[in-house]
Amino acid sequence: MSNHNSDFEFKALKMLEENPNLTQREISKELGISLGKTHYILKALISRGLLTLERFKTSENKIAYLYLLTPKGIIEKSSLAQDFLDRKQEEFERLKSEIEEMTQE
Repeated sequence: MSNHNSDFEFKALKMLEENPNLTQREISKELGISLGKTHYILKALISRGLLTLERFKTSENKIAYLYLLTPKGIIEKSSLAQDFLDRKQEEFERLKSEIEEMTQE
C-alpha cells in the first residue's frame, strides 16, 4: 500500500471514528478525492476487517449506513497514525533543512 493511500485510510478511519454516519460523498469531499476512490478505500477497509457497515435501523432513509470501526480497525488506526506522524516529521525535518540551506545562500 502506498503512503498516499495509507494517509487516506488513516484520515477516513479517524473521520469515521468521530462521526460514523458520514456518507461516502462527505468523506470524499473532506479527503479531497473522487467518490470512486473513496468507495475503493472504504471497501478495502471493510474487506480487511477494519470497518463494518450497518444500516440505520430507525432511519427513514433506508440506504443510510453507519461505518463502525472494529477493534482491529482501532488498532490499525493507531498504527497508521504513528506511520503518518513519522512521515510528516521526516518531511518537516527535510523542509527545515532545505529552508536553512536556502537562507544561508
